[in-house]
Amino acid sequence: MREVFQQELREVQDGLVEIAQLVAASIENATRAFNESNVTLAESVIINDVRIDELSTNLDELSIQILARQQPVARDLRIVVSALRISASLERMGDIAEHIAQLARYRFPDKVVPQSLRSTFAEMGRLDVEIAHKLAELLTTEDVQLAEQIRNEDDKIDELHVSVFDAVLGETWRGQAVDTVDATLASRYHERFADHAVSIAKKVQYLATGDWSVSEPS
Repeated sequence: MREVFQQELREVQDGLVEIAQLVAASIENATRAFNESNVTLAESVIINDVRIDELSTNLDELSIQILARQQPVARDLRIVVSALRISASLERMGDIAEHIAQLARYRFPDKVVPQSLRSTFAEMGRLDVEIAHKLAELLTTEDVQLAEQIRNEDDKIDELHVSVFDAVLGETWRGQAVDTVDATLASRYHERFADHAVSIAKKVQYLATGDWSVSEPS
């Protein structure tokens, strides 16, 4: 029975890695679709989000079965409970990537944001993609240095997020109402994607070290 239990725990951890890798691919395609006005990529992100949702649901069901059948304790219990919470965050990250892709699809063939903000969103997208790949690696290796790197990248996105709001609220802003709404929504999506990654990184770091020093995003 112990061997079966350990195998099920490995399935849970492998499942989280698989979902994280799909989320990384999703945000990479979504930000490309957003910045390039690529409707084909946008549609692929929207379609593929169903797979992320399915895997997340399956992983949750397996975790609940483990809790019911195996009644884990100590670190094993923390792994299973954390997996449920991480799965929820990964599923939400997939949804956010889908939202970014939907903005690109809605505005096609135009780009979502005005020229003045495109370099800012290109950098936010690059950072989100980098964070997503580091998160998948963190879930694979439990290398806590990656958790700190994710937090540092999130700080950069927060600064860019603030700069978008400063721009659309500034006296020199000449965008239409739809431009203002799109820019603020898109900025929030990019910022929240990274926040979820920080939250997951904190949980993985705690499982690896018992240290909660990576603070939760606001």
